[in-house]
Amino acid sequence: MAVETGERVLGEDRPAYAAKRDELKEQGISYVLAAYTDVHGIAKAKCVPIDHFTTMVRGSELFTGAALDGLGQEPSDDELSVRPELDRIVRLPWRREIAWAPGFLNYHGEPWPMCSRVVLQRAVDRAAELGLVFNLGIETEFYLVRRENGAVVPANPKDVLAKSAYDIVGLLENMPFMDEMITYMNELGWDVHSFDHEDSNSQFEFDFSYTDCMSMADRQTLWRMMMKEVARRHGFEVTFMPKPYADRTGTGAHFNMSLADIETGENRFAEPDDPRGCGVSKLAYQFIAGLLAHAPAITAVAAPTVNSYKRLVKTGSMTGFTWAPIFRSYGGNNRTHMLRIPLTSPRVESRAIDATCNTYLGAAAYLQAGLDGIESELDPGDPLRENMYVLDELELQQRAVKTLPRTLLEAIEAFNADPLMERAFGPELKKAYVELKTQEWWDYHNDVSPWEIDRYLTFF
Repeated sequence: MAVETGERVLGEDRPAYAAKRDELKEQGISYVLAAYTDVHGIAKAKCVPIDHFTTMVRGSELFTGAALDGLGQEPSDDELSVRPELDRIVRLPWRREIAWAPGFLNYHGEPWPMCSRVVLQRAVDRAAELGLVFNLGIETEFYLVRRENGAVVPANPKDVLAKSAYDIVGLLENMPFMDEMITYMNELGWDVHSFDHEDSNSQFEFDFSYTDCMSMADRQTLWRMMMKEVARRHGFEVTFMPKPYADRTGTGAHFNMSLADIETGENRFAEPDDPRGCGVSKLAYQFIAGLLAHAPAITAVAAPTVNSYKRLVKTGSMTGFTWAPIFRSYGGNNRTHMLRIPLTSPRVESRAIDATCNTYLGAAAYLQAGLDGIESELDPGDPLRENMYVLDELELQQRAVKTLPRTLLEAIEAFNADPLMERAFGPELKKAYVELKTQEWWDYHNDVSPWEIDRYLTFF
C-alpha cells in the first residue's frame, strides 16, 4: 500500500517538515488541523499551534477511536494517530490563520485498516497495478434552508416558483453567498466552471474541475465543512440531506468518472468510433458492467442514510419526475438511468449518489466495482435509449432491468452479501459498517412518525 508508515518517521525530524512549517508561517498560518474523516464522511481533527507542526506530522496527535463510529476500537485500546500528507495541506480561505492537513490514521506505526483514506488508497493502488488512475468529478448540489416555527423552509422566502430550475432571480438573490463561496473555491485551485439554481426552491449546484479521486474526496470533505460555516455567517443553514422536503426534488452528488493512463494521462474511456454510439471504449463498458453487477452493494455506501431512499423514487417532486435513478441500467445522455454517458466528454456519470456519502468510501466502492468489471471482462449489453420512468413492469422484465435497493436495509443486506465489499473495505470495516447502518435502519423503523399517527390513530 502506498501509505507511509510511522516506523520510518517517528524518530525523525525531516528537513521537509521544518521547511513546510516555515512555509506555512510565512503565509500567516498560526494553527493546523491534523485531520481525518470518520465513517460518515465528517471531518475530525485536533488543532495544533504552528510551532508544534513537525511533531504533529510525525503523529503526535492521538485520537480515541472508541469515541467515534466505525473505527473498531474499545475504550481499553491504544490511541490512533493521524499522519498528514505534506502536499495536501491547504490554507482555509475563510479562516486564513488556519490550515487543514488531511492524513491517514495509524496504529502503532501502521495504517489503520478502518480509516476512510486507507480504504480509498487500497483501491487506488489496485488501479495503479493495472496502469490506471481514477479521475473523479462531483456535481455538488445543496439546499439553503432556515428553521421557522419548528419547520424547515427555503432560506429565501421569495423563492417560490413551482419550476425554479435555472431561475435567474433566485440565483442572483443569493449572490453574496455564492460569490464568497466561489472566491474561496477558486482560491483553493478548484476552478469553478458554473453554478445554477436547481429544480427546487433555494436549491443550487456548483460544478468545478475534476481531479484524481483522492484529491476529489479531500475537496468534497473540505467543501462540505466550508459550506456549513460560510452559510451560517449569512444567516442560514446548508443541508446535504437528500430529501429535506417530501414534495420537492432531492439533492444528489453525481459522480463523474473516468480512468486515465498512469503514464500518459490519456483518457482510457475515450473511443470516438464506439459502435454502440456513446463515444466510450471497451474498457469503459467493462467498468460500467462492474458497477451494474455490484450496484445494490455500492448503493449502501453511495446512498448511506434512511433519507437517501426517499430520493431514489420515480415520482413525488413538484415538477413531476424526481430526476433520481431507481433502475440498475445505463444509457447514453439519458438521465433516467443509474449510469449516464454525457454528450460532452467520455466519462460515466452515476446519479445514484448523494452528498451524505463518505466520498472516500464511495469512491473506493465504485472504483473497486469498476475494476472488477474490467478484470472479469464483463459486458453491460447495449445502452437503453428509452425514458425508463414510463416503462411498465412487463417492459422492464423484457429488458432484464432490475431496480436499485428501495430501502437502506435492503442496500445493507446486499452490501453484506457481496464478497467484493469485504475485499474493498476489509473485514473489520465491512462488519462495522453493516452493524452501524443496520442499527440506523432499525432506529428509524422503530420510531412512530407523525404520518402514522395522522393516518391510523382514529382511522379504524
